[in-house]
Formats: sequence, C-alpha cells, structure tokens
Amino acid sequence: MRRSDFTYELPEELIAQQPLAERSASRLLTLDGATGALADRQMRELPQLVAPGDLLVFNDTKVIPARLFALKESGGKVELLLERPLDSRSALVHARASKPLRPAMLLQSRGGDIKITEKRGDLWVVELPEAPLAFFERYGQMPLPPYIRREPVAADSTRYQSVFARRQGAVAAPTASLHFDERLLAALAERGAHTAFVTLHVGAGTFQPVRTDAVGAHVMHAEFVEVSESACAAVAAARARGARVIAVGTTVVRALESAAGGESLAPYLGDSSLFIVPGFRFRVVDAMVTNFHLPESTLLMLVSAFAGRDAVLAAYRHAVAGQYRFFSYGDAMFITPAPGAHH
Repeated sequence: MRRSDFTYELPEELIAQQPLAERSASRLLTLDGATGALADRQMRELPQLVAPGDLLVFNDTKVIPARLFALKESGGKVELLLERPLDSRSALVHARASKPLRPAMLLQSRGGDIKITEKRGDLWVVELPEAPLAFFERYGQMPLPPYIRREPVAADSTRYQSVFARRQGAVAAPTASLHFDERLLAALAERGAHTAFVTLHVGAGTFQPVRTDAVGAHVMHAEFVEVSESACAAVAAARARGARVIAVGTTVVRALESAAGGESLAPYLGDSSLFIVPGFRFRVVDAMVTNFHLPESTLLMLVSAFAGRDAVLAAYRHAVAGQYRFFSYGDAMFITPAPGAHH
C-alpha cells in the first residue's frame, strides 16, 4: 500500500477559509459503503439518517489557544505550537524559526521568558513561566490549521470549538463536531438518538503528512485518549437494543477502536498511536460522521479502511465536482461501512 494510493485533486478554492454563519447549515454527502451509492444532503437532515435508539458518540475535547509567538535574544521570531504539557512548568512544542533553536536558549514572550531545554525528535521541550495550559490560555491564540491562510479572529475562539467542548487539551478541533448546534442536537434527541462522550486530545501531529512512500512505514503520533466506563456502558446498551454506534469524527473512531484493542470494548485511559489503514477490522463503530480530509493523510486512510478506498475516492471526486467545502471549516460526510470492514 503506497501513500500515492490515497491522493486526489483538490482545487485550492474549495478549502474553506471561514465557518458558515450557522454550524448546522453545512452540506452532508452520504456514502453507502456497501454499494458505493452517494447522495447530496444537508447536515440538518442527519436525524433522518439516524434510527431511534442509535448511539452518537462525540469527542468532548476543548481546543486551547496553543499558538504562541516569541523572540530570540537576537530579535529573530519564533512560533511555538503546544503539543502537550509535560509537568507543572514544562511542555512539548513544535517550533518554527528562521534559524535553528538550541538547548539553553531563552525566548522572550508577552508572558515572560521561555527556556529551550532539549530536543525530542522533531519537537522541543521548553520551560515556561507558569503551568503550560494556564500560560497558553493567557498568551496564546487559536491554532487554526495551516491550510486556513488568515489570522485568527475573535469568532474563531468559539467556532473552532464544539458546543460541547469541556475537557481542555486539544491543539486542533475534532472538526466533525463543529457541525452540531443546539438545534441539531435537539432534533436528534427528538428522533430518539442516544449520546455518549469520549475524550481524545487532538495533537498537532494530526496535520503531519505521511512522509514515507510505504504506508506501513509511517509512525503515527500519539494522542491522549479517555474512554470512560459510562461510554462503554452506553455502547453495550446500544448493542443490546440492536442499535448502531455512530462515531462523530475520526477522533472518536480512534478512541473507541483503541479502547477495543482487546477482544471487546473496555475503559481506556492513556496514549494511543493507533494507525487505521485498509485491512483494519472495526470492532465498535457502525457508521461515522466526518469532514473531508487532506490527500495522502492518515485520516483519509482511516475513512478508506471503513468504507473502501475506491468508494471514498469516488465520493471525493463527486464532492469536488459538486463544489463541496473541504477540511476543518468545510462540509461533512455520513459514511456506512464496506462489506468486510467489521470484525
């Protein structure tokens, strides 16, 4: 399996640069994984695709203002992007600077001096003036993805965040969740849908391209996952009533399937670097809501594992031809599995 097996042509103008005025006003492309059939719908029609009793699982992670600008003592600019806190004062960050950073270097920021302590792979460990989450909350800005080519504005602090975000720790939004507003959630509840929450703190690694030509050689980044006992009970109850488990977003898919790494779903707390590619057998997820993903990305590979690569790429060609909006602030898909995708 090669990286080039997951490419498609995308005109730049289809990459959404702004959210729509209303969250649930997005379009929804449905893909039947069993037949490859496609239908153009609206996000507000999702309740019609959900059966009474179905369980929708959401990611309740909250995006922190993880991007921070600082200056070297020489005056050179440095951009830091928080990957994760390490302890009371230190954090792991991505760093961009015109010239390489070095251990023991001091950076000046609005919140005080930041000390570079060591390099760890492609990332840096830094020592901050206070606890990492508090420091970035106070002095950072919303970390819009690299393909959104504009500066963040005040509205991004709420729109690049789901309405049910509550557990601080992500540096990128679980974007399928961005389509849900109170009106749509109420319509789903009226339909008889059940809901549950898991947590996966999306790391900046979600935007890292697959650099190896052989897909199997790619090393997946690790992200923090928590699947609670109550989430496991909600899945078991859905199974008992013959209902589907619908993951809202690839992050929920990865969280649930990580927690089902044994023979059955069990509470899980810790990091996951699960890399889902075609050939993977899904144990928990029966359908998913997801946004459109970058060419050759790990997320496009996950969706292809679920609904079949050829069917997914055909759906993407259809979406391009139909002028759908792509990526974080773009439109969504509702996908059911291909034969053989389940364990």
